[in-house]
Amino acid sequence: MEKFIFSVIGLEHAHIYGMCQSLIRAGAEFKSVYDSDPLKIQAFLKQFPQSITAKSEEEILSDKSVKLITSAAVTSERCALGLRVMDSGKDYFTDKGPFTTLEQLKLAREKVKETNRKYMVCYSERLQNESAMYAGELIQRGEIGKVVQVIGLGPHRLSAKTRPEWFFQKKKYGGILADIGSHQFEQFLYYTGSKDAQVLSARVDNFNNPDYPELEDFGEVNLIGDSGASGYIRIDWLTPAGLPVWGDGKTVILGTEGYIELRKYINVTVNGSGGNHIYLVNGKGEQYINATGKIGEPFFGKLIEDCINRTETAMTQEHAFKAAELCLIAQNSADKRKENISI
Repeated sequence: MEKFIFSVIGLEHAHIYGMCQSLIRAGAEFKSVYDSDPLKIQAFLKQFPQSITAKSEEEILSDKSVKLITSAAVTSERCALGLRVMDSGKDYFTDKGPFTTLEQLKLAREKVKETNRKYMVCYSERLQNESAMYAGELIQRGEIGKVVQVIGLGPHRLSAKTRPEWFFQKKKYGGILADIGSHQFEQFLYYTGSKDAQVLSARVDNFNNPDYPELEDFGEVNLIGDSGASGYIRIDWLTPAGLPVWGDGKTVILGTEGYIELRKYINVTVNGSGGNHIYLVNGKGEQYINATGKIGEPFFGKLIEDCINRTETAMTQEHAFKAAELCLIAQNSADKRKENISI
């Protein structure tokens, strides 16, 4: 594989650390980083000392050796940055959620068509979790038949005191469904093989954080895909302090000939269990699989190859955009519902 160089603009979310690590493990070379906050850069360089500190965003955008810009900017600013990146002739790889409005998505679609650049999204709850990735292989092998329902649960720990001010501002983070909910919409499309879906109902609320009135700490969605499969999504910022990981993420995938349960990050009450637990039940019997070390993170190597070859083997652009579109539609629906109830 030819030399592939990436740089970073925007260090607002810690996901950027994992995104860079995964790209480096996949063979990419990390060149430079820019953020307006020197303290963020100082902390970042402790983990990535090989990176050069750029003096400005434009210095990176004008660097012809850089092929991909990776970012975890403020959520509402991710689209505008992506447009500038694509205009500079580079591909863009952003943290989820990739947009806060449908208008931003429209602009990104138009810019991708205009420039033939990529606006790719790190839906890390699948792409950086081996149990979630391996489940896809099991489905493709026909282990549970045709998928008819996916239940995706994505609880998160709030850790409010460690969050930046923008994290609690609705216009900047977009809402819980548009933000962390985007993971679950992407997984629903992937596991069911759906190209599109209809949001049947959506709800958001703030149950436990009155000090942050614009925060939504709970969200849920019912949807049905064009494959015929249904989905239920629940996300929240209600992870209790006693859980030793940030969230007890689970996925249950029901097929016509079996089912799969993923316990992604912990097997509760089993000391030292770690993550990547798969429970598979089908006509052959019941099976436990520890997916750690089984599949790695193939998305990132494929992404690099796609950027070089102008292919779509890691994830299609339409899939990345459709997951974003659905979570924004759901967020808008939930916002309208809440507004009507409060009137």
